[in-house]
Amino acid sequence: MSTASYISVIERYHDHRDAVHELMSSILSSIGEDHLFEDKAIQCQAMERLGETYPFLDLLYMLDADGTQVSDNIAVNSKHQAAYSGKGKDRSQRPYFRLVQETDGVILTDPYLSSASRKLCITTASRWTVKGEKTQGYLLLDIDLVKTIEFLMGDTARRRFQPFFKGVYSTIVVGLLIVVSALLYSAFHEIGLLFFGGGNEEERHLRPFGAIIFLTLALAVFDLGKTTLEEEVLMHKDIFRHSSTRRTITRFIAAILIAVSIEALLLMFKAALGNSEHLLEAVWMMLAAVGLLTGLGLYVFLGAKAEALLLHNRKK
Repeated sequence: MSTASYISVIERYHDHRDAVHELMSSILSSIGEDHLFEDKAIQCQAMERLGETYPFLDLLYMLDADGTQVSDNIAVNSKHQAAYSGKGKDRSQRPYFRLVQETDGVILTDPYLSSASRKLCITTASRWTVKGEKTQGYLLLDIDLVKTIEFLMGDTARRRFQPFFKGVYSTIVVGLLIVVSALLYSAFHEIGLLFFGGGNEEERHLRPFGAIIFLTLALAVFDLGKTTLEEEVLMHKDIFRHSSTRRTITRFIAAILIAVSIEALLLMFKAALGNSEHLLEAVWMMLAAVGLLTGLGLYVFLGAKAEALLLHNRKK
């Protein structure tokens, strides 16, 4: 996961911290098996049952009243590198132990990188009492923060198709690069004819414009492919944030705007050299570029303003 993805997930966590807290409170309260602290089979059954409903759960383990781990790390997946290990370790200096000692409810830690799974996670914990009086220990769950956010946002199914989506976008980019190669070949062919080809004087005057047109189209198509590759394959994209969608649209429109502007200038240069039949088309293309630029500026301004209002209302 990229740094931008970590930042996005952490921002989402802070936006929905209350929802995560309520979810984890309900999960911990649903674990009501007797002899949970003494019987490993009961621990495994409880974790397996929870894992079927909540795919973001990572590890379950218990601490005694002094902060020493009295159970193994029970993982949903038995192949987890930390499964069935950790018993006897002193956790009394861990932040979650200090937090859970100070409250009778469920606590959540800040996001951190798990030493067991090497993933961004949080730990939730609550007291485990005997007959509602004596604290027998503390029940803890490590949860995968990325999968938790996906679960809360209803994004789990889409994430499963993400490799397929990236494969399709990668194929499209390869096709665009092939087109770029063909355009570059045509451009350099025109440049070669400019120096070594024959033809009358008018043809020699127009050949530089032909080379520039091919190069400009190659630039525009390459920029389109580069934007697609970066936005849809290489970079993390949070589809729930308007700024992410606005960034993608802005980059696509900017690539088109540059291509249209250059083509309009070329037609004007041709008109200046005496080929004035396309002057009107050049003016219309330039006006279209101005319209695109104006529309893009309005879209970015209104989009940013709308997102600021949404964030303000969410905070309130």
